[in-house]
Amino acid sequence: MERHILYRLSILVLFILFITSIPMSCKRKVPCNLETKAGCPAGTVCEKVGPDKGLCLYDCEPDGDEPCMAGEVCLRYADGTHACTPNCSPGSITACSNDWVCAPAAGGEYVCRPECDLDAAFCDEGEVCQPLSDGVAFCRAQCDPLSVSDCGEAWTCELRTDGLYACYEEVFIKGAVFDSASENPIEGAHVIAVDKTGAAATDVAITGSDGVYELQVPVVREPDGSLNEGIYTLRISAPDYLPYPHGIRPALPVDAAQATYQEEGGWLLENAATDIALIALKAEEQGRGSIAGSIVVAGDTSPAGVLVVLEGTPEGSLFSFSDKSGRYTLFNVPEGSWQVQGYKAFLQLDAVPVTLALGEDKTGIDLVSNAKPYGTVTGSINIVNAPGGAATSVVLVPESTFNETFVKGEVPPGLRAPAPPESPSITSGFTIEGVPDGQYVVLAAFENDFLVRDPDPSISGTQILHLQVPDGSSYEIDIASSFKVTESLVVVSPGAAEPELIAGNPVFIWEDDSSEIKYSIVVYNAFGEEMWRDDDLPRVTGSPQVSVPYGAGPLQAGMYYQFRATSWRLDGPISQTEDLLGVFYTAAD
Repeated sequence: MERHILYRLSILVLFILFITSIPMSCKRKVPCNLETKAGCPAGTVCEKVGPDKGLCLYDCEPDGDEPCMAGEVCLRYADGTHACTPNCSPGSITACSNDWVCAPAAGGEYVCRPECDLDAAFCDEGEVCQPLSDGVAFCRAQCDPLSVSDCGEAWTCELRTDGLYACYEEVFIKGAVFDSASENPIEGAHVIAVDKTGAAATDVAITGSDGVYELQVPVVREPDGSLNEGIYTLRISAPDYLPYPHGIRPALPVDAAQATYQEEGGWLLENAATDIALIALKAEEQGRGSIAGSIVVAGDTSPAGVLVVLEGTPEGSLFSFSDKSGRYTLFNVPEGSWQVQGYKAFLQLDAVPVTLALGEDKTGIDLVSNAKPYGTVTGSINIVNAPGGAATSVVLVPESTFNETFVKGEVPPGLRAPAPPESPSITSGFTIEGVPDGQYVVLAAFENDFLVRDPDPSISGTQILHLQVPDGSSYEIDIASSFKVTESLVVVSPGAAEPELIAGNPVFIWEDDSSEIKYSIVVYNAFGEEMWRDDDLPRVTGSPQVSVPYGAGPLQAGMYYQFRATSWRLDGPISQTEDLLGVFYTAAD
């Protein structure tokens, strides 16, 4: 009897071992009703894995260490769940059912999905018809742009022109950073791409010994995967160099939608606009230290694109912008005790004091958000002697970044009316909300809008406005004085639209102001140093343009310059050329 019981127990143990040895993926294939989504065990979900075929699949976490068993993929479905889905072998004619294709998924795996037609998609609600490079298209759940695991390697979740999100092959901007005078590559330069709102769209890319960088950027797609829109500007900083853009140098737009498809896959934009020359600092300003850290924010606030400023330096502003992940680096910091402050609309950050020795590199200087209320700045402008329908913008720049020579400063993301990326539209009253604590300069007609601030300091409303947003209470600041804004002098050459390469000494040309009695002109280099001026140019008659040859010695190879012309009456200046135009540069040696 005992032997009989032991025999039965041994058979039971062997049966249990046999059952437990069956792969989990085999035990999970339990059919379910796709209409009711009912009848699945706990921890599983009913999902469609073939024509009218539903299986109970175990749910999974896509970012877990081992979300699924071998032979399965943690796939996102249209209802927002992730489930362990059997994979397939691409190229096999029996991999999937009729009218289904073996399509790429996360992790380099493939799964069977319904085939579709971009012109007549029949995908389920919450799905999109996803094209592949070979012309085949398949139904897949909309991806989550905040998830790094929905699309898999070398694919990214992109917004489409129809408002849906789908996975597409990545787009890269590639270029080189080099010395403007010697054209030697610059190693260790930090590069980020900034979108039309001023927000950082990428993490930082660091150039190698060849000066080359590469950035993956989001691009709005057509449903068929072709590129629709991706306008960016680049921001670059490096040890021993002026940052780009800075001072008189504007950042030129780069259109990632002009990228070309590569044979090995993916899209690439690489042209003259993605190669950036940096201007070396003066010898006595080289070999300095750096400060690095992160923007630490609460909730869903983005840490990207914060203007980080080193306050209190006697030589002018040192600044940087945080990348998509919130990381920043301030280069070329002199020895001494300073304060690091961050600026961005609707974000209050605690300033951090820092003491730096000569050449010291300090890390971990994090700027942490706080719950202080924001300010609101209101005011008005008065556009005079300008064409009908003229409109402009108003910006706030931190006092510590303001350059009196160039009459400009760095604009924190969002501190602009109208809010970016809207085109200039202010004709009278304006409001800028979400202003963090700080000391600011208010600038109007700062962009290329055919308008400038009236240059006559004797007229009320033409003076540069400075204000302090107070600390620690709710407030609204009203600027009582109106800005006087007038039509600008039109630049013809050089630098009518963007920085222009010249050979030899330039001839400065602008359109004549019919009511002037004389003109003045001044030329600055990228450091804000005055190179030449003439305050008594005679009026022009019988010609629509003013032409003035440069009247000083040879220009420095690889340097950037700007000319500014002003028209005068007896009682003072009338108008001047645009703040951001008239920029030119010379070829490297």
